[in-house]
Amino acid sequence: MDVVVRKADPATRPAGLLAVGVAERAPLAGPAQRLDRATHGALAALLATRDFTGAPGQSALLYARGLRARRVFVVGLGRGASPERTTLLRAAALAARQARELGAGTLAIALDGTAATSPEDIATIAEGVLLGHHRHTAYRSGSKAPLKRVELLVPRASEALVAAAGRGVRRGEAVCLARDLANTPGQDLVPSALAARAQEIGASTGAKVTVMDVPALERLGMGCLLGVGRGSVNPPRFIVLEHAPRETKRRGGRPLTIVLIGKGVTFDTGGYSLKPREGMSKMKYDMSGAAAVLGVFASLPALDLPVRLVGLIPSAENMVSDRAVKPGDVLHALDGTTVEVTNTDAEGRLLLADALGYAKRLEPDLVVDLATLTGAISLALGRFAAGIFTRDDALAAGLIAAGEAVGERLWRMPLWDDYRVEMRGGDTADLVNSSERREGAACTAAAFLEHFARGLRWAHLDIASTAWTYEARPESARGPNAFGVRLLVEWLGAFARA
Repeated sequence: MDVVVRKADPATRPAGLLAVGVAERAPLAGPAQRLDRATHGALAALLATRDFTGAPGQSALLYARGLRARRVFVVGLGRGASPERTTLLRAAALAARQARELGAGTLAIALDGTAATSPEDIATIAEGVLLGHHRHTAYRSGSKAPLKRVELLVPRASEALVAAAGRGVRRGEAVCLARDLANTPGQDLVPSALAARAQEIGASTGAKVTVMDVPALERLGMGCLLGVGRGSVNPPRFIVLEHAPRETKRRGGRPLTIVLIGKGVTFDTGGYSLKPREGMSKMKYDMSGAAAVLGVFASLPALDLPVRLVGLIPSAENMVSDRAVKPGDVLHALDGTTVEVTNTDAEGRLLLADALGYAKRLEPDLVVDLATLTGAISLALGRFAAGIFTRDDALAAGLIAAGEAVGERLWRMPLWDDYRVEMRGGDTADLVNSSERREGAACTAAAFLEHFARGLRWAHLDIASTAWTYEARPESARGPNAFGVRLLVEWLGAFARA
C-alpha cells in the first residue's frame, strides 16, 4: 500500500473513500467546511441531526453529490483546536478500516484543524492508517482486497511532511510485523523460525544478529533456557540483535547501551503443569514480548538513535515429553543460581533469568524486559494496562509517560522485598520458580526476576493483560496487538531527544 502526501483540494480529488475529521461541538472549519460547501450542506445536515457530534470514535458514512470521491467518511476528533495524538491515530485507523471493508481501493484523508500541517501528526495519521488497515490474512482464502493507495491531502506539501509520513508508515509496518509474528501458528514459528525472522529484520535494518543453538547455550551455561526447551523436538534458541550507530552517546568512555529483552515462548502447553483446554490455542501468543522487541528493531529506520541498542530473545517451546523438565527438577541459571522448578507453567521467568544474566555481561545502562508472564496481572489490572515493576523512579516515569503518549498504559506495581522472600521458600535450591501462594503472583514473579537483575537499572513489563484484544478496536483487529512496540519506540525517541 502506497501512502503519499499530496497538496490537493479534497472536494476535487477522486478517491474510493474520502475521510474528513470534524471537531466536537464546534463550527465546521478547514477541509470539513470546504466539503460542506461542495456538497451543499451535507456535513452541516449530519451535525444537525445530533446523531453525530464529532466525539472521538464517532463516524458516519455519506454518499454526497458535488465531489469526485465516491463516498465521504466523517470522523469525530473530539474537543479542542488540535486533536490528541491517540485520537488522531484512531481516526485514521477507523478510516482505513472502513475503506478496506468497503473495498474502496483508494483512500484520501483530509483532517480538520492544524493536523494536516504538523509533521508529527502526519506521521501519526500514516501510522494509524497502517494499523487500522492491517489484518492477518496469511492463512485465509478469499480475503478482501487491501487498499492500494492512501493520500494525505494537505494545504501545503513539504519535504518535512513527506519524511514524516515515511516515518509513520515504517512505525506502522513494524507494529503489523509484530502482530503477524504473534498470530503465526506454533507449527510454523518454532524457535529456529523465529530466529530466521530476526535475521531477516537485521538484514533489512542494518542490525547485527547472532543466533545461539543448543551447543552454544550449553557452553554459556544457560541451564534455565535449555531446561524449558528440552521437552520439545524443536530446540531452543537465544537471539541477540545489536544496533550500533556510527556516532553514539557515551558514558565513561563507552557507548551508552540500552537492552530490550522479549520472552519468546513460541508455544506454551504449560509442560507437566498442563494448562486447561480453554484458551490454550492462544498460547502461540506467548512470544508477544519477543515480537515486540523485533518490532522495535524493525522500526529502527524511523528512529535516529545515538545509542547502542541490544535485543535479547530467549526462545523455546514448552512441551510435554519424556525429556521435559518435571516439577522438582533443579536448573542451573547462567549466573550460577540454582532454581527448583515447582511449576513447569512458570517457564517464562526461567528464560528471562538467563537473558538477564547475559545482559549483565553487556554492562548496559538501561534494561527493559517484556513478557506475557502471569495471568495474575490481568486479575490485578484487567485488560486496559500492563504492569511495570521497577525500583527506578526515573525509568518508571519515562516508560509510563511514553505509554500514555501512544495509548499503551502502564501501571506501576509493588516490588517489595517481602515478595522475594516467598521465592526462597524451597528446600533444595537457591530459589523456587513459583510460589505456593496464588495471591500476588505477578509481584512474586517480578521479584524472582529482580534476583537476576541485581545491579542493573531495570524494568519489567508484564504484558499478559494487554498483549491481545478480545474485541476489535479502531487501531487493532481482535487478537495480538503488538503491545509494547509503539510504547518502546516512543520511549527510545524521547530518550534520544533528551
